[in-house]
Amino acid sequence: MGIGTITILMVVTLLILMMTGMPLGISTLVVSIGLTLLKFGPPGLFLVASNVVEVLHNYSLVAVPLFVLMSSILERSGVAEDLFNAMSVISGGIRGGVAVQTTLVSVILAAMTGVIGGEIVMLGLIALPQMMRLGYDRKLTMGTICASGILATLIPPSIVMIVFAFSAGISITDLFLAGVTPGLMYAFMFILYILIRCHLQPHLAPLPPDELRNLTGKQKLHLLKGLILPMILIVWVMGSIYAGIASVTEAAGVGVFGAIFTAFVRRRLSWKMILDAVERTMYTMGRIIWLILGAVSLVGIYNVIGGTVFMKTLLTGLDLPPLGIVIVMMLILMLLGTFMEWIAIVFITVPIFAPVIVDLGFEPVWFGILFVMNMQIYFLSPPFGPAAFWLKSVAPEDVTLQEIFMGVLPFIGLQVIGMFLVLFFPGIAMWLPNLISGN
Repeated sequence: MGIGTITILMVVTLLILMMTGMPLGISTLVVSIGLTLLKFGPPGLFLVASNVVEVLHNYSLVAVPLFVLMSSILERSGVAEDLFNAMSVISGGIRGGVAVQTTLVSVILAAMTGVIGGEIVMLGLIALPQMMRLGYDRKLTMGTICASGILATLIPPSIVMIVFAFSAGISITDLFLAGVTPGLMYAFMFILYILIRCHLQPHLAPLPPDELRNLTGKQKLHLLKGLILPMILIVWVMGSIYAGIASVTEAAGVGVFGAIFTAFVRRRLSWKMILDAVERTMYTMGRIIWLILGAVSLVGIYNVIGGTVFMKTLLTGLDLPPLGIVIVMMLILMLLGTFMEWIAIVFITVPIFAPVIVDLGFEPVWFGILFVMNMQIYFLSPPFGPAAFWLKSVAPEDVTLQEIFMGVLPFIGLQVIGMFLVLFFPGIAMWLPNLISGN
């Protein structure tokens, strides 16, 4: 049986298993074991086990549960409320100001945690009631919260970036540096879109009440105090990475202590809160580990039988210019994002795509940013965009998923534009890592 036929059978079998409702991690594991038995018999199962053990022994992956734990503690510490109030000083007096405020808070939360789901839930609990109370358009409200909430995918420290860097074998620090400008670019695009649309359609966002537009200097100073702890935590974590003082994993550990300190200062620290945060971290990591197990075992056995070489030959054999091949990769990722979780997409596609990118003469860090930007679109895109489901979990009962997906469509368009800007102008992503490295 040729490798092309095996590839088709593998994909079809995987889709059938997923359609039965079987979790993706289990589906990929079943396909990998079946493929191993088919090609090598029972002795081949050692290949599956060895691939998995090698991945799970990697020290850099320890950063993932630590950042998840940090996010869980911060979510319960109430720091998002302080941030939201502090940002009202900047945006409180303009039409659409609360939506702008939400985007600015998202940028700071993204730079603190790197975890997407918790951020959207926090914004849904804090920003959503306020915008609905003030009479904001519901679709604009939902779209703003979902789109700004997933900025944590691109703004470091991003868990998606950590997993991509590990899978592609590139520097996590360089990838973090490359993500700063595109992440801020997205935030600027979102804010500009909100302001322009609210100016053209004033009914979408009524002017804020007088108490927000006429704050005294003393009131502004009091609100701005809410920025102190978040800024310290960001410098504490990201500063230690960029200064070369700590690795990403060590900085994640420092971040956990910083989050505990933040909760202590805000008088939210308790044994129950810590246990809840640890329990949520264990639940999240349990899902992630199963996805890693399945994806790594599947890609590992596929590599052994020549699958990577086949896919590499298939991609490079396309009668397209190098950028055309990259665009094909982006389209494949968008397609996979309609039915697969991001971490499985990383472990299944990156080992295949990364060598092709290097052979084409492109910078793998630049491709990593394009990949992560593509995953941002995955988090929003119907029918299974996780961001919509996270927001729905804390939204009022009359808010429907269809309404949320309609709200995010304009922001998906902005993200596609941003991705193509980085595709055709790599310097948007690469100028900062090149500056730091002296290239």
